[in-house]
Amino acid sequence: MDVRLLLISVLLGLSRAQLDGNECTKASAQSCGECIQAGEKCGWCTDEDFLKQGEQKSTRCDEIEALITKGCSKASIEDPRGTVTVNKNQALTDRTKDGVKLKPDQITQIQPQKLTLDLRSGEAQTFNLTFKRAEDYPIDLYYLMDLSYSMKDDLENVKNLGTDLMFEMQKITSDFRIGFGSFVEKTVMPYISTTPAKLLNPCTSDQNCTSPFSYKNVLSLTADGSQFNNLVSKQQISGNLDSPEGGFDAIMQVTVCANQIGWRNVTRLLVFSTDAGFHFAGDGKLGGIVLPNDGKCHLQENMYTMSHYYDYPSIAHLVQKLSENNIQTIFAVTEEFQPVYQELKNLIPKSAVGTLSSDSGNVIKLIIDAYNSLSSEIILENSRLPEGVSISYISHCKNGVSEKGENGRKCSNISIGDQVTFEVAVTAKGCPSNGKSETIKIKPLGFTEEVEIVLNFICECECHEDGIPNSPACHFGNGTLECGACRCNEGRIGRVCECSKDEVRTEDLDANCRMDNGTDICSNNGDCVCGTCECKKRDNPEERYSGKFCECDNFNCDRSNNKLCGGHGRCECRKCICDANYTGSACDCSLDTSTCLASNKQICNGRGICECGVCKCTDSKFQGPTCEICPTCPGVCTEHKDCVQCRAFGTGDKKDTCEKECSYFNLIIKKKKEELPQPNDQPYINHCKERDANDCWFFFTYATKNDGTVEVHVAEELG
Repeated sequence: MDVRLLLISVLLGLSRAQLDGNECTKASAQSCGECIQAGEKCGWCTDEDFLKQGEQKSTRCDEIEALITKGCSKASIEDPRGTVTVNKNQALTDRTKDGVKLKPDQITQIQPQKLTLDLRSGEAQTFNLTFKRAEDYPIDLYYLMDLSYSMKDDLENVKNLGTDLMFEMQKITSDFRIGFGSFVEKTVMPYISTTPAKLLNPCTSDQNCTSPFSYKNVLSLTADGSQFNNLVSKQQISGNLDSPEGGFDAIMQVTVCANQIGWRNVTRLLVFSTDAGFHFAGDGKLGGIVLPNDGKCHLQENMYTMSHYYDYPSIAHLVQKLSENNIQTIFAVTEEFQPVYQELKNLIPKSAVGTLSSDSGNVIKLIIDAYNSLSSEIILENSRLPEGVSISYISHCKNGVSEKGENGRKCSNISIGDQVTFEVAVTAKGCPSNGKSETIKIKPLGFTEEVEIVLNFICECECHEDGIPNSPACHFGNGTLECGACRCNEGRIGRVCECSKDEVRTEDLDANCRMDNGTDICSNNGDCVCGTCECKKRDNPEERYSGKFCECDNFNCDRSNNKLCGGHGRCECRKCICDANYTGSACDCSLDTSTCLASNKQICNGRGICECGVCKCTDSKFQGPTCEICPTCPGVCTEHKDCVQCRAFGTGDKKDTCEKECSYFNLIIKKKKEELPQPNDQPYINHCKERDANDCWFFFTYATKNDGTVEVHVAEELG
């Protein structure tokens, strides 16, 4: 900061932030509504006489303390605050009440159920959501099975699944329903053989198989386990040509055909059983199918009829539909395809993978284990947020564990009856273009209950309602006097609506907005209003144009390390004003010489100059960060002789302390002395010839590389 400017700031009692500007003053707000949208700290002075009291009061919009310092009374400051209102707050319930079993829609697992938030720009509104797992909660389970030929032995074991699974699931819930569906593949080449005989029986002649099909809803959800056994026992294996199956088509139909499947608003489980991989979006091109999957129900007489018309769904499409319909997926797959479905699980929230035995004999245990795993984890998900709105979560789980960020959305190891809390913060930046209310929803994944949140945006001040239309204070009635300032009528501009927009284009006024005849109006960075440049606003509020002709800006200065003015200065009119101890066009040159001090306390050992905190050695014999290393100086060979001898030959005076004292260089062994580096191989290399204890000569070179590391080459051959 300039010394004169600093002195002025002290005399006026202003901080540097006030001089440089804050988010409130940078917004250049022309109305109270624009001001309060600039940030949560911004207030608007409604005192009509406020701007008549000096240069330092050139705007009504500023931080509250700054407005008070400038003489605006608290009573004259508009500073609306956001609120949280709970509209529906039904208490969390248990599964049973006074001995009477409750219906699913009478059970409440999340509280509250509806809120209204009044959002002020930049100000977070925080509330708590509490979740409690209910006892004896109803479950719908749909078993979707691959009926290609390789699953023949699995079908035999699944035929009694209905009653057996009913028995086991009654230990978890008294309200359990089960359904069954099967799939094979799209009924076109090259997925199946379309020869007439193969269409009737796709298996070998000695096997009785049913005609190939894409997906069939065999049994809608029912509480009758014996009906499951009866219908499944009548199913026959089919066949196809390629190894991946058309399971994604089946999952999509099971998910979106809620009425045909019979899904209730309870816990929904989809068990997907297969011993193969899967086709996904794009694979349909092999059969000439290019239309993307439409994500709609196409069941006629319980058969999927559009497999030949629509491509397979994508993974993202399935994730969307499964989430929308609150379906949790259990992939029961054989050992061979575990890695594939583990990767798929990572992409589908609230899903699990179990290893299916070769004949599906362990399917009941697999389902029970997967259900316990899924139901013990609570993950919150919110609907699409309006533009400018953000949301954050902090979880407060069992045993006092709290998490933020993405982990703040979930709690694990939740048992029946456990209660956890999530702290939710919603923040808006600005106001939506239409200014209307928006509604978002938060729900725990895999559960049908959700929390409705109505967002109201505070876009105007209360004084907005008390405006005086066509006020004489606004240049002969050319505007509405609102919140102490003029809101100009259409076609009028200026602080008191003193200018007509039609006048902006006249030559005389335009001439006042040019630096000279050869330049653009307001340097093409602003508009000429009544002969005065009004500079454009940038999307980034920290960036701004300035100057009489908008010829200056604070963002087009030189950069260093991808930082404006190297992070060591400020940008003023496209030129860096460096902080103390820094210089250069990008303030990237430090004037601090402490990094250049040698061990003798001399700058660069007296053999160089310190530039930008780095030594540049002027004596060619010296090198290193402080010009202290001299490989060619006399005595180098003698100084390092003992360490070279102990490292290379295990002899000499330092053989007992070699590891401790002689590890400072990299050792490279050569056979003969002729193989040692030559003088021209690298700079500052020293050739040494020394005697050992046996009066034999040994030869080595000593060199310091540019990065400061020492390299020693030794010849094994003695002289």
